[in-house]
Amino acid sequence: MKIALTIAGSDSGGGAGIQADLKTFHQFGVFGTSVLVAVTAQNTRGVRAIHAIPDSVVADQLAALAEDLPPAAVKTGMLATGRLVHQVAGAIADQGWTQYVCDPVMVATSGDRLLDPEAEAVVRDRLLPLALIVTPNLDEAGILTSLEVCDPSGMEQAGRRLLALGARAALIKGGHLATEVMTDVLVTPSGVRHFSRPRLVTTSTHGTGCTLSAAITAGLALGRELAESVADALDFVHRAMQAAPALGAGHGPLNHTVPARDPASVRRDLPGD
Repeated sequence: MKIALTIAGSDSGGGAGIQADLKTFHQFGVFGTSVLVAVTAQNTRGVRAIHAIPDSVVADQLAALAEDLPPAAVKTGMLATGRLVHQVAGAIADQGWTQYVCDPVMVATSGDRLLDPEAEAVVRDRLLPLALIVTPNLDEAGILTSLEVCDPSGMEQAGRRLLALGARAALIKGGHLATEVMTDVLVTPSGVRHFSRPRLVTTSTHGTGCTLSAAITAGLALGRELAESVADALDFVHRAMQAAPALGAGHGPLNHTVPARDPASVRRDLPGD
């Protein structure tokens, strides 16, 4: 069984962060390990508190996994502070974890900030050059590239800027587009691909970014090509949103019990242009 590692924060509400990542890994048939960098007190309505884990404990978690349970692929999510970003980036580089998915989590679905503003530049300078793929939403793409990102054309431009900053690929997520058709844009050195589907009318959007990046990580751990991993991940998130259990009074969680699609029996790609 392949191992996938998530380095992120905990979500007490269970819909995002470490919890969403491990649930997603399980559905894809990979063994999930985790390095906890922060504990949050949150639910579907918002984030009440964030407590960063001490550096020494983060280092011990990373070392324990590297020596005994090395991952086939790794992702980062919420990293909370610039200090933690530096520490995690150093570990990824030192361990040679090249199958690395960077989800540059900065703000929760509720609007609460999950990353210190001064840490944004550290993400850009330390994590992007290590990433096989970076998966920002429109706001995060704008912060990282200093561009206005509000339509597919701007998403393509931001993706190319992210490649210039060192990432080997970029998936710009279009969930915040003000359109009836939702488009995600994958930019790689070989070209641009759009993944489009009708927008789901739902408030169950908590943890979509975490789930997507975890699903991509699982695909990479299984040895799938990047574009195939992205397509499978987008399909999983779409169906998990469709089947959302309508929990909580705010932005509810997805249904992480939906099965990942069988790559042996379905087309690898999603409808796109």
